[in-house]
Amino acid sequence: MSPRLVLFDIDGTLVSAGGISARAFGEALLEAFGTMGDAERFDYSGKTDPQIVRELMKGAGFTDEEIEERRPRALEEYRRRLATSIRPEHVVPKPGMGPLLEALDRQPAVTLALLTGNLEPTARLKLQPVDANRFFPFGAFGSDDEDRYRLPRVALARAREEVGVSFEGPDVVIVGDSVHDVRCGRDLGVRAVAVATGRTSAERLAEDRPAALLSDFSDTGAAVAAILGTEDS
Repeated sequence: MSPRLVLFDIDGTLVSAGGISARAFGEALLEAFGTMGDAERFDYSGKTDPQIVRELMKGAGFTDEEIEERRPRALEEYRRRLATSIRPEHVVPKPGMGPLLEALDRQPAVTLALLTGNLEPTARLKLQPVDANRFFPFGAFGSDDEDRYRLPRVALARAREEVGVSFEGPDVVIVGDSVHDVRCGRDLGVRAVAVATGRTSAERLAEDRPAALLSDFSDTGAAVAAILGTEDS
């Protein structure tokens, strides 16, 4: 098998930490903007944290200039509040997450990394309670770019720096629970594997034609085969 770079989303894919994360995020928006906007009905799936702030606050009537000025404070306040409030019981691993990461980590040809809309500090906070940071020495984060669709290129550049391999095409795999995960690497020709463990239904994910679609990671062997594409051979 050729070297593979497997890029994992976090929220809805590896873990669920929505309750504590949403509360900290809303409190941070109140602190910086005086409102949470329409946070309770907002669709967070597949978006970066900076993008979420922009869209919510645009909807609340703030100008681009006001958002640019206040957003750094909101994001730092979010990080601070999440760091002080998150507890192990707030983070629930998705079915089969641990055995899957262990199995992939044992593959000498596989490099694991993150591809997430979270800021890097908050991504690490969410993974720490389930001891998953050890699998992901690097990644691409919402703190790298507001546009989720630019993050795969950031991840590829980091991979060249970290492991000295220029991964490309189907040797790059993006694993996520939203249609944005499926789509964001399409212009690079990467392999997209969707998992229906988040808010998006399997039927909706299938409409975007991922290379593979999993209900969850409970069957470790099947999940490894789907991610690495060995079920196609």
